[in-house]
Amino acid sequence: MIIRQSLLRKAGRTIPVPATSWTRALATDSDGTTENPFRWGPEVKAPVKSDALIAEPTEPTIDEIIEATVNIENPVVIPPVNTKQHVINPKFNAYLTRHYKLSRNQNPPFRKLGATVDDHYFPKSLLKTPHPPSEITLELLLASQSHLGHATSLWNPRNSCYIFGIRQGIHIISLEVTAAHLRRACRVVSGVAERAGLILFVGTRSGQEKIVVKAATLAHGYHLFERWTPGTLTNGQQILGRCSMKVVDEFDREIPALQAKLELEERAVLRPDLVVCLNPLENWVMLHECGLNNIPTIGIIDTDADPTWITYPIPANDDSLRCVQLICGTLGMAAQQGRRLRQEMARQGVVTYTPTTL
Repeated sequence: MIIRQSLLRKAGRTIPVPATSWTRALATDSDGTTENPFRWGPEVKAPVKSDALIAEPTEPTIDEIIEATVNIENPVVIPPVNTKQHVINPKFNAYLTRHYKLSRNQNPPFRKLGATVDDHYFPKSLLKTPHPPSEITLELLLASQSHLGHATSLWNPRNSCYIFGIRQGIHIISLEVTAAHLRRACRVVSGVAERAGLILFVGTRSGQEKIVVKAATLAHGYHLFERWTPGTLTNGQQILGRCSMKVVDEFDREIPALQAKLELEERAVLRPDLVVCLNPLENWVMLHECGLNNIPTIGIIDTDADPTWITYPIPANDDSLRCVQLICGTLGMAAQQGRRLRQEMARQGVVTYTPTTL
C-alpha cells in the first residue's frame, strides 16, 4: 500500500490523464485488467512497471478515429485534444482534413431532411420592381411590417379608428384599414396623373432618398429628400422665382420655342397639385403650407402622428423602410398607370386637362 500511494503521487504530477484506471491496476483486489483510458478499443492489460506510468500514452491512428466517428451503433467518446500539442502534428492535421471531407460528404444527404426556404427577402426588390395597386394584399402588408405602431405611451388619441389592438405594450395597426386607405390614395394619385397634375414626393429621413426618386421617376413628377425650406409655397415667388419652367405638350414632349418665350415673361410660380409625404412628423411646416394653399396631401400616419394633418392619410409604420418602399412604390405605379391612360386618350385626340395659354 505504501508503494502504491507513492507511485500515485508521482504519477499525478507527471501524466496529464486521469489515474483512476491505473489505480485499479495497482489495487490488491484488481485482476490486472482495466479499461483503456482513451476508450478506443477493447480492454487491454495495464502496465506493471513504474516507468510505463510516466510514458505518454499511444495516440490512436487516423483510421481508428474515423471508424469511431462514423460508427453510430457503438459511439466512442473522443477525449479532448490539446491544440498546443497537436498543431504541428501532421497526423492530427490529416485527421482534420479527412474529417472535414467526411462531413462535407454527409451534408448533402442530410440536407434533404430539413426545410427549404425558396423565397428570400431582398431589400432592393420593392425598390426595383414595385407592386401595382391591384397586388396589394394583407399578407404583403404584414410582411412589410406595416402593422407595427409605437408604444402606447406615445399614442395619439385621434388614431383610435386605425388601431387594431395592443401587443406587448405596442399598438397594432389594422391592416384592413391600411389596405383600404392605400387603395383610396392610389385612386387619387392615378386621377391627378391622368389630368397632368404635378405630383411632389417628399421623404427627408435617412434611407428614403432612393425611394422618393424611384417614385418620382415612375410618376414623372418631382421629389425632395432634403430639408423643406419654409416659405416654399407661401412665399414661392421669392424662393422659386428664378427657377426655370419646362413647357410640354399632351405627350409630355418639350417645346423649346415656347419655353424660350416663357423665360422672357414674368409668370407665377407653379405649385404642386398633390404632395406625398413619407414622414409627416418632420415636415409639419410643409403640411401647414399645403393647407394654406389648398393643396391635397397623402402621408403615412403612424400611431404617434396626427391624421388631421393629412388629406388622405395611410395608417402604417413610417419607421420601416420596407413598408415605406411598398407604399411609395405602389403610389408611383398608380401614377404611372394614370399617365399611361392620359397618353392613350391623347392619341385618340382627347385632352384630359385644360391647356395653358401663353
